[in-house]
Amino acid sequence: MRRRHSKSQGSASEIDLTPMIDMIFILLIFFIVTTSFVKEAGIDVNRPTAHSAERKADTSIMIAISETGEIWLDRRQIQMDAIVAHVERLHAENPEGGVVVVADQNANTGLLVQVIDRARLAGVSSVSIAAKKGSR
Repeated sequence: MRRRHSKSQGSASEIDLTPMIDMIFILLIFFIVTTSFVKEAGIDVNRPTAHSAERKADTSIMIAISETGEIWLDRRQIQMDAIVAHVERLHAENPEGGVVVVADQNANTGLLVQVIDRARLAGVSSVSIAAKKGSR
C-alpha cells in the first residue's frame, strides 16, 4: 500500500523569508542615505533653447530667475544679497554638487551674470545655465 505524506512533512520545506526581508531593509537604508537630493528653485520659467544643451547629473542647487527679475532658491524668493549665504549653506550639505541657474529667456542678462558671480563667490566651482534641448 501507498503511504500518504502528512501535512507536517510539507511544512518543513518552507523557506524562511526573514533574512531576505532584512537585506531589503538594509539596501533601502543604504540608498536613502547615499542619495543626494536636488534643491528645487520653486518656480517654473520659460528656459531658452540650445542645440548643445546637455543633462547635468551632479546638480544639487537650483536658482531660478523669473522674467520680472525675482530670484528663487529652495522654493523661496530671496534677495541678491542673500544668495552667497544660502548657496554656502546648501553647498556644505553636498560639496560635490553644483549650481544650475534656471533663467527665463526674457530675464535680464546682467541679473543672470550677478547670480552666477554670487554662486561662485559662495565657493561653488561648477555653475551652469539651464536650457531646453533644441532640435536642429
